[in-house]
Amino acid sequence: MEKALLLEYARLGVLSADDTGAVAMALHKVSAASLTADPQSNLSDLSFAIEVAVGRLLPAPVPAWRVDRSRNDFQSCGQLQLGRAQTVRTAEELLACATAVHELAILHAYDPMPGYTHLQPAQVITPAFFLSAVCEHMLHFAERLLVCYDGWDAAPLGAGAMAGQQLPWDRDRLAELLGFAKPAPHALTAVASRGWLLELAAECATFGIGMSRFVTDLMTWAGGQHAFVSLPDEMAAISSAMPQKKNYPILERLRGKSSHALSWYVDTAATQRATPFSNTVEVSKEGGAQMVQQLSVLRTMLRLAAAVFGHLSFDTTRLREACEEDYLGAFALANELTLADGIPWREAQVITGSYVLAAQRNARPASRPNPELLLRIAAAHGHEAGHSAAALEGLLRPEAELERKATAGSTAPHATMALLQRQKKRIGVLAADWNRRREVPEAAARRVDQLLGLDAP
Repeated sequence: MEKALLLEYARLGVLSADDTGAVAMALHKVSAASLTADPQSNLSDLSFAIEVAVGRLLPAPVPAWRVDRSRNDFQSCGQLQLGRAQTVRTAEELLACATAVHELAILHAYDPMPGYTHLQPAQVITPAFFLSAVCEHMLHFAERLLVCYDGWDAAPLGAGAMAGQQLPWDRDRLAELLGFAKPAPHALTAVASRGWLLELAAECATFGIGMSRFVTDLMTWAGGQHAFVSLPDEMAAISSAMPQKKNYPILERLRGKSSHALSWYVDTAATQRATPFSNTVEVSKEGGAQMVQQLSVLRTMLRLAAAVFGHLSFDTTRLREACEEDYLGAFALANELTLADGIPWREAQVITGSYVLAAQRNARPASRPNPELLLRIAAAHGHEAGHSAAALEGLLRPEAELERKATAGSTAPHATMALLQRQKKRIGVLAADWNRRREVPEAAARRVDQLLGLDAP
């Protein structure tokens, strides 16, 4: 920002070529490591610290350097640049995690497992169907962040304290030199608003809430009562008192870390609510105090999640047995009773429920159908069920239940694989999109150095 502003001073004729060169060389020597917060020399303020550091490096004072300047737009622009860079890093971790989920999903498109509603076994799905939902959640977040990022692609620099500046700064050029698409259109909004920070925190909170739900499913399925999934011993822990237990604290960490984004949004909203729409320390300083830490926590969560999905194993035998134990093909049987035997839908539901209850009482799994039992129950309700009885074995077989699903986005293997193919393409497109968002500011910084006759940093 300082170098871009220096180029504007030169264009405006405020600084001579010699003064511009001297300040440029001094700015180039200043680094994060060389700047310290000192209440005596720079009031512990970054802008003042740069001014003092450069002043010490100049061979002679340059009185006009920093004329017609305000810290308000400088701070606002710096925070936004930092937020954009942090968002790019987060998006890159997000896509790496989505890739790990996707790679696991494509291995399990044909393996039946129970799907749940109201915490009860409901219908046959596959691990790929579940995992593609996780991947979809991640890609939606990556796309939402992209929309937000592009919405913030407007540089506050040049807005001044709140009402614009006296010198005819070329704000379009300043924005371009910083890698923004345009300048912020309104001077007051440029310095007073931190709406972009609220949007970022809100998107992260929404993502974290969704992830907590997926992780809750994994925690449930990893429990001994289900034993559907497992992680290698290196990613597990035992109890200090009960050595027979295999605990998964990494899943608890994941769910716990997902909660921090929600508290970050509340913190950000609280520091902005009921404040005047102007530059204030409460909004500009305290309101952004948590951003770097919270995005770091979110990226840690994503790396942990990528490790989990990269090593997670599904017990496909146990999953299939669970489908049969709970008669998850019952929905197809009820449909068949109506479509093939002409039994009214609600009565078909009653007949199906009666058949399942009787079979389970007799300890008869779905893999050993009893057509005669179905015929007797249907007859007791005044109906014939010959077609359904003949097709009973296929109706209750988990794999057949998967194939019967005919709609796009369903758990049918062909539908899930088609969705995974689309998700793979979206990962590639998003990776390229985010790479461009990272490259534009980097290229702009190199160009500024070139225009000032400096070597690339």
